[in-house]
Amino acid sequence: MPTQDPQRLPPVHQHTQRLSYADTDPAGILYYATWFPRMEALQTEWLFLNDFRQDTLLERFGWWTVSRATHCDYLQAARLFEEITIELRIGEIGTSSVRFDFEMWRHADSTLVATASNWLVTVSPDQRSIRIPENFRKVLTAGAH
Repeated sequence: MPTQDPQRLPPVHQHTQRLSYADTDPAGILYYATWFPRMEALQTEWLFLNDFRQDTLLERFGWWTVSRATHCDYLQAARLFEEITIELRIGEIGTSSVRFDFEMWRHADSTLVATASNWLVTVSPDQRSIRIPENFRKVLTAGAH
Protein backbone atom coordinates (compact mmCIF):
# COMPACT_ATOMS: atom_id res chain seq x y z
CA MET A 1 0.00 0.00 0.00
CA PRO A 2 2.63 2.64 0.91
CA THR A 3 5.09 4.20 -1.48
CA GLN A 4 7.97 1.79 -1.84
CA ASP A 5 10.89 2.76 0.36
CA PRO A 6 14.10 0.81 -0.37
CA GLN A 7 14.94 0.81 3.37
CA ARG A 8 11.56 -0.62 4.29
CA LEU A 9 11.18 -4.36 4.61
CA PRO A 10 8.14 -5.92 2.97
CA PRO A 11 5.49 -7.29 5.30
CA VAL A 12 5.78 -10.95 6.27
CA HIS A 13 2.00 -11.24 6.01
CA GLN A 14 -0.97 -9.05 5.13
CA HIS A 15 -4.72 -9.18 4.74
CA THR A 16 -7.30 -6.89 3.17
CA GLN A 17 -10.82 -6.78 4.53
CA ARG A 18 -13.85 -4.56 4.07
CA LEU A 19 -15.08 -3.01 7.31
CA SER A 20 -18.53 -4.18 8.35
CA TYR A 21 -21.29 -2.61 10.39
CA ALA A 22 -20.20 -4.57 13.48
CA ASP A 23 -16.78 -2.88 13.28
CA THR A 24 -18.14 0.64 13.64
CA ASP A 25 -19.72 2.95 16.17
CA PRO A 26 -23.12 4.63 15.55
CA ALA A 27 -21.41 7.33 13.45
CA GLY A 28 -20.04 4.67 11.06
CA ILE A 29 -16.45 5.20 12.22
CA LEU A 30 -14.32 2.18 13.09
CA TYR A 31 -14.54 1.39 16.79
CA TYR A 32 -10.98 1.70 18.15
CA ALA A 33 -10.82 -1.75 19.79
CA THR A 34 -11.64 -3.43 16.46
CA TRP A 35 -7.97 -3.29 15.46
CA PHE A 36 -6.85 -5.68 18.21
CA PRO A 37 -8.74 -8.81 17.05
CA ARG A 38 -7.67 -8.08 13.48
CA MET A 39 -4.00 -7.81 14.49
CA GLU A 40 -4.21 -10.96 16.58
CA ALA A 41 -5.81 -12.88 13.71
CA LEU A 42 -3.07 -11.81 11.28
CA GLN A 43 -0.30 -12.65 13.75
CA THR A 44 -1.87 -16.03 14.59
CA GLU A 45 -2.24 -16.87 10.90
CA TRP A 46 1.41 -16.00 10.21
CA LEU A 47 2.53 -18.18 13.12
CA PHE A 48 0.25 -20.99 11.88
CA LEU A 49 1.67 -20.73 8.34
CA ASN A 50 5.16 -21.05 9.85
CA ASP A 51 4.20 -24.21 11.79
CA PHE A 52 3.87 -22.51 15.17
CA ARG A 53 0.25 -23.29 16.02
CA GLN A 54 -0.41 -21.60 19.32
CA ASP A 55 -2.71 -24.37 20.47
CA THR A 56 0.05 -27.00 20.15
CA LEU A 57 3.23 -25.10 21.08
CA LEU A 58 3.36 -26.47 24.60
CA GLU A 59 2.86 -30.13 23.69
CA ARG A 60 5.14 -29.98 20.61
CA PHE A 61 7.95 -27.78 21.89
CA GLY A 62 7.57 -27.40 25.66
CA TRP A 63 7.02 -23.63 25.52
CA TRP A 64 4.38 -21.17 24.36
CA THR A 65 3.88 -17.45 23.93
CA VAL A 66 1.97 -14.81 25.85
CA SER A 67 1.32 -11.19 24.99
CA ARG A 68 3.17 -8.81 27.28
CA ALA A 69 2.02 -5.48 25.88
CA THR A 70 0.17 -3.89 23.00
CA HIS A 71 0.12 -0.37 21.65
CA CYS A 72 -1.91 1.28 18.89
CA ASP A 73 -1.77 4.77 17.41
CA TYR A 74 -4.93 5.89 15.64
CA LEU A 75 -3.94 8.23 12.82
CA GLN A 76 -7.02 8.59 10.60
CA ALA A 77 -10.66 7.55 10.81
CA ALA A 78 -11.68 4.38 8.99
CA ARG A 79 -15.32 4.07 8.02
CA LEU A 80 -17.97 1.49 7.26
CA PHE A 81 -17.34 -0.43 4.02
CA GLU A 82 -13.79 0.85 3.49
CA GLU A 83 -11.25 -1.77 2.55
CA ILE A 84 -8.33 -1.87 4.95
CA THR A 85 -5.07 -3.74 4.44
CA ILE A 86 -3.28 -4.78 7.61
CA GLU A 87 0.43 -5.49 7.23
CA LEU A 88 2.55 -7.47 9.69
CA ARG A 89 6.29 -7.00 10.11
CA ILE A 90 8.74 -8.53 12.57
CA GLY A 91 10.09 -5.81 14.83
CA GLU A 92 12.77 -6.06 17.48
CA ILE A 93 13.76 -9.58 18.52
CA GLY A 94 15.03 -9.72 22.09
CA THR A 95 16.27 -12.47 24.35
CA SER A 96 12.84 -13.74 25.36
CA SER A 97 10.46 -11.50 23.42
CA VAL A 98 9.62 -10.33 19.93
CA ARG A 99 7.73 -7.25 18.81
CA PHE A 100 5.25 -7.66 15.97
CA ASP A 101 4.53 -4.38 14.14
CA PHE A 102 1.33 -3.64 12.26
CA GLU A 103 0.24 -0.99 9.80
CA MET A 104 -3.34 -0.48 8.71
CA TRP A 105 -3.82 1.14 5.29
CA ARG A 106 -6.99 2.42 3.67
CA HIS A 107 -7.05 0.73 0.29
CA ALA A 108 -8.85 3.46 -1.68
CA ASP A 109 -6.28 6.21 -1.09
CA SER A 110 -3.26 4.42 0.43
CA THR A 111 -3.66 6.35 3.69
CA LEU A 112 -2.04 4.97 6.81
CA VAL A 113 -4.90 4.89 9.33
CA ALA A 114 -3.21 3.18 12.30
CA THR A 115 0.04 1.65 13.51
CA ALA A 116 0.41 -0.84 16.32
CA SER A 117 2.76 -3.25 18.07
CA ASN A 118 2.31 -6.42 20.10
CA TRP A 119 5.10 -7.86 22.23
CA LEU A 120 5.12 -11.65 22.64
CA VAL A 121 7.18 -13.42 25.28
CA THR A 122 8.20 -17.07 25.11
CA VAL A 123 7.41 -18.82 28.38
CA SER A 124 7.85 -22.19 30.06
CA PRO A 125 4.85 -24.30 31.13
CA ASP A 126 4.91 -22.50 34.51
CA GLN A 127 4.70 -19.08 32.81
CA ARG A 128 8.32 -18.02 33.36
CA SER A 129 9.99 -16.22 30.50
CA ILE A 130 12.59 -18.25 28.62
CA ARG A 131 15.04 -17.52 25.82
CA ILE A 132 13.37 -17.58 22.43
CA PRO A 133 13.92 -21.17 21.25
CA GLU A 134 16.23 -21.50 18.27
CA ASN A 135 13.59 -22.93 15.93
CA PHE A 136 11.33 -19.94 16.61
CA ARG A 137 14.17 -17.41 16.50
CA LYS A 138 15.22 -18.73 13.08
CA VAL A 139 11.75 -18.06 11.60
CA LEU A 140 11.53 -14.64 13.26
CA THR A 141 14.99 -13.63 12.07
CA ALA A 142 14.21 -14.70 8.49
CA GLY A 143 11.15 -12.42 8.56
CA ALA A 144 13.10 -9.50 10.02
CA HIS A 145 15.59 -9.34 7.14
